Amino acid sequence: MRALRIWSGLSYRQLEGKAAARGDTLASSTMATALGRATLPREPFVAAFTRACGLGEADTERWLDARRRLAMAEQSSGPRTDVEPPGADEQAAPETAQADRESRSTHRHSLVRLIAAAAIGAGAALGVQTLVSSASAPHRTTIDARPVQGLAILAVGSWAQIHPARTPRLCVTEGRDRTHHYATAIAAQYPCTRAVLPHTYIEPVGENLVEIQWHHPKYGIGCLTLLRDGPGRGLIEPRDDCAEDDPTQQFRVEPIGPPASGHFRLRPAATGQCLSVRDQDTVEGAEMVQGRCSGARDQEFLITLTPPA
Repeated sequence: MRALRIWSGLSYRQLEGKAAARGDTLASSTMATALGRATLPREPFVAAFTRACGLGEADTERWLDARRRLAMAEQSSGPRTDVEPPGADEQAAPETAQADRESRSTHRHSLVRLIAAAAIGAGAALGVQTLVSSASAPHRTTIDARPVQGLAILAVGSWAQIHPARTPRLCVTEGRDRTHHYATAIAAQYPCTRAVLPHTYIEPVGENLVEIQWHHPKYGIGCLTLLRDGPGRGLIEPRDDCAEDDPTQQFRVEPIGPPASGHFRLRPAATGQCLSVRDQDTVEGAEMVQGRCSGARDQEFLITLTPPA
């Protein structure tokens, strides 16, 4: 399903709109969460999602059939409730225990084959060659195993925490302008233990180029956006009008230092400058601002990938 979203070339907001136009419900935050998890999504979600991605009813039904087979396989592989505790009978009949182990092993192999078949069937509905490269759909994104150098991020995006490298106990999260010149929420640094919401999601939009999203259960998705004028000039603000072609919402991720250090610069694509901490502050609440790339430590960040929110 992650590959299907990439193939569609649509953002979460666009998919949400297409689903609504068909009378389906498909929230942006729900999509990001479902695609980030390893668990099986619910059937209504699969139906709405595949239709929004542009598949016809026949292909959508193939995806649903694959989902049903996977669900049946999960149920049949659940823990047995009819197994008696080991005792004298088991010791007296080792061949029975061996047969039971062989039966379970055969079931596991059958389950693997079923899952593979379901995945292949769904892939055929989509067209694997179309996913990798399609002359008939040049506008659609190809799948890159590692779209951001030095960061093991999925092509469809990953949940993450962003830390100022000097103060890794702090996270880039929602804050306020300490000068009170700008009234709405901005990006600032606070202890990670307090930065529970919003969740941060990093989505590649080009080679080493990402969109940084904040997901909040109440306020939805906001894309971090560079403010280029007005009282908030230079600050970073979450905005709900996400657009993958807006350079003020794109950040270039550049590895710096030894590869093992995991340090990165974040450079707003609109200006090519560097994200940093205002006045090189290390205190809680210090704002993220853009400025001339100077090589200073306050322009270095750590990015930690996290489990699905």
